[in-house]
Amino acid sequence: MRIALLEDDLDQAALFVEWLKSSGHSCEQFASGKLFTRNIKHDSYDVLILDWMVPDMDGYEILRWVRENFDRPIPIIFVTVKDDENDIVRALEQGADDYIVKPAKQRELLARISAVVRRASPIDESQSVIEYEPFAIDLGNHEVKRDGTRIEVTQKEYELIVFLFRNIGRILSRAHILESVWGRNPDINTRTVDTHVSRIRTKLSIAPEMGWKLSSIYQHGYRLEHITS
Repeated sequence: MRIALLEDDLDQAALFVEWLKSSGHSCEQFASGKLFTRNIKHDSYDVLILDWMVPDMDGYEILRWVRENFDRPIPIIFVTVKDDENDIVRALEQGADDYIVKPAKQRELLARISAVVRRASPIDESQSVIEYEPFAIDLGNHEVKRDGTRIEVTQKEYELIVFLFRNIGRILSRAHILESVWGRNPDINTRTVDTHVSRIRTKLSIAPEMGWKLSSIYQHGYRLEHITS
């Protein structure tokens, strides 16, 4: 998963980043509320981890800002020293998904992250086929079909198709797509994403009249949408 961490204690932040990366996640750390909100406005993440007390904005302000500015709920976990019951209740009532009182434990933090992502995910990660009419993606055989007819795609096109269909309706930044599909490869740039999206749009015949849109979001990335009448 791709995680954004708001934590101004550099030692604490370094520990969290180490825990997350050792478990296969990627993590970007921010030390101020304004820097955090400016970044997530133009990028995309699977989970946000917030400290309550950081420079220039408090956790409640950031939580409210995220919930007001994103149409798709992003899982948010507070990790903070504030252990007053009223603070915890307030955070949860205003849209936080979980709340951990410091000092956080590694296994607990990772388990809580997995739990909030499972609750937020529209796709069952254990399923063998992703089906959205007229498409069927066979995850076992790495096949993509439209109306029962197999579509020839490259391996990277297939991986991108799976990623997009696992995140239907969600705006995905180019950086997020690159990390998830191509990994941290310095030789790959965002034009690669644009090229592959264009090929997928053509090969799958994605168009509004067919009930689907694969839109470019200005200064951000792409969103796959299933249009219902």
